[in-house]
Amino acid sequence: MRVMIKAMLDTEKANEVLRSGKMPALMKETVERLHPEAAYFGPFGGRRTCLMVLDLQDSSQVAATADPLFSQFDAEVEMTPVMTMEDLEKGLSQVR
Repeated sequence: MRVMIKAMLDTEKANEVLRSGKMPALMKETVERLHPEAAYFGPFGGRRTCLMVLDLQDSSQVAATADPLFSQFDAEVEMTPVMTMEDLEKGLSQVR
């Protein structure tokens, strides 16, 4: 199932990771581990935020996907099912 992950990093923890010089490597490691279709970074609600779209093959992957974001950045993580245009068209064709 395709999901969009929104990880809002804790400001204090993110500042600590940034000052330590580990931020670029940890973000790169996270993206390489998750293999997202797309990854975007920027401010959201006044916090450093990472948005990624990826395909989870099984719901059991939720824990392994979110846990590093919790443990490394004290992130607030949301996962929302999302669709491509093709998925939406297929879904809407089944709505009567």
